[in-house]
Amino acid sequence: MGETVESQEITGADRTRHREKIRQNLDVFERMLSESRFEADDPMTGLELELNLVDEVGDPAMRNEQVLRAIPDPAFVSELGRFNVEINVPPARLRSGGLSTFESGMRQQLNDAEERASEQGAHLMMIGILPTLADRHMSRSALSADPRYSMLNEQVLDARGEDIVISIAGQEQLDTTADSIVPEAACTSTQFHVQTAPAEFAAYWNASQAIAGAQLALAANSPYLLGRELWRETRIALFEQATDTRSEELKAQGVRPRVWFGERWITSVFDLFEENVRYFPALLPIIDDEDPLEVLESGGVPSLAELKLHNGTVYRWNRPVYDVADGVPHLRVENRILAAGPTVADTVANAAFYFGLVRALAESERPVWSQMSFGTARENFQSAARLGIDARLSWPGVGRVPATELVRDTLLPLAHEGLAAWGVSDEERERYLGIIEQRCVTKTNGAEWFARKMRAREGMERFDALRATLLEYQQAMHTNEPVHTWK
Repeated sequence: MGETVESQEITGADRTRHREKIRQNLDVFERMLSESRFEADDPMTGLELELNLVDEVGDPAMRNEQVLRAIPDPAFVSELGRFNVEINVPPARLRSGGLSTFESGMRQQLNDAEERASEQGAHLMMIGILPTLADRHMSRSALSADPRYSMLNEQVLDARGEDIVISIAGQEQLDTTADSIVPEAACTSTQFHVQTAPAEFAAYWNASQAIAGAQLALAANSPYLLGRELWRETRIALFEQATDTRSEELKAQGVRPRVWFGERWITSVFDLFEENVRYFPALLPIIDDEDPLEVLESGGVPSLAELKLHNGTVYRWNRPVYDVADGVPHLRVENRILAAGPTVADTVANAAFYFGLVRALAESERPVWSQMSFGTARENFQSAARLGIDARLSWPGVGRVPATELVRDTLLPLAHEGLAAWGVSDEERERYLGIIEQRCVTKTNGAEWFARKMRAREGMERFDALRATLLEYQQAMHTNEPVHTWK
């Protein structure tokens, strides 16, 4: 959704022309795959981080326009809500000290941005859902000013035909409605990118799906929404409901949701783009002037603008990405499972665990997805979202065991192997995967730390307790000490 679009009225004729154009995009993409036109040597990895803005007392600060004007770094961009910003971290090769580069680079950028933001009365916060968000913050006025967000809001609500219903049962119960997609802005995530060759894409995507539950269990960081303690990773349920374009009748008919774990293992990246076009109407049917077939046949690289923008409005937890860099097309898996935070060190540890584990499984002689049903991977994901580090997960040859046991005994050794294959040094592997191991030992991640602190404040007015805990979280966040070490 980073594409810039201009505000415009969408007509039925626009939708018809867009459908034809996006199918042409799909045909050109298939031809590019068959002709092996993609960059695949020496793959890059990348990272994006979505952040919240808070004021001095920990409440949402609706000031992203002022903050972005004050930050001279073009890596910082707007996000859906006025209380959000995003940083796009420069890609790196893991064999060249990429993990340490991610950590040092992010810390420097965030420290500089925090200094500028504070001058605007706002502070950066790395957490999946801002726990001090209240009903009064959920109005349309909280949408960022960029036209693409208001257009997206209109199209989602028009497709749905009614207000958005949010109903989540966790430790407590939340039932509310919204007349905009602002609740989606409450979900801030960390996104990991791994570049792959077309022939390897299916293996990396399948591996990413298989480990989603383990990732989520160890890194859950969104236990509160609108004053209620819900799931350990409430983002999952909230995002699924806040972007749902289906009425109750369409749900009953089995129409697929736009936030989607998927329903099967794949054999090609083409499977995912073809599913997007087949199952999901365009939310933003914007037509680009480019003729992709003409560009391809003249020896150029088509942007496939319609296919890319449409893909940006189908919210798979592991999304396929087609992009062009320096005139060369490439593919990557965008892993969108995790919340932001709690610290930069925790974020890079999560990245190390993902990059290492996904490579080890993708290159395994006997793929895990040949031994695990897709339904089991989906059940692991849902269980981890609800229970976090206390979840029990199923794994081939292991059975159903506590997530901490599965990660410590089975998955961490694989992650070490995968990072070694990437060329990551012993020192980096030990530092970052050691953080994951200690979360298993202490049974502490961001969600658990926050929930324990809230229990210690029982008896306080709920939002006063949330503000006090969030400010304590903020102070610890700036130390960059991993969450399992926090007091």
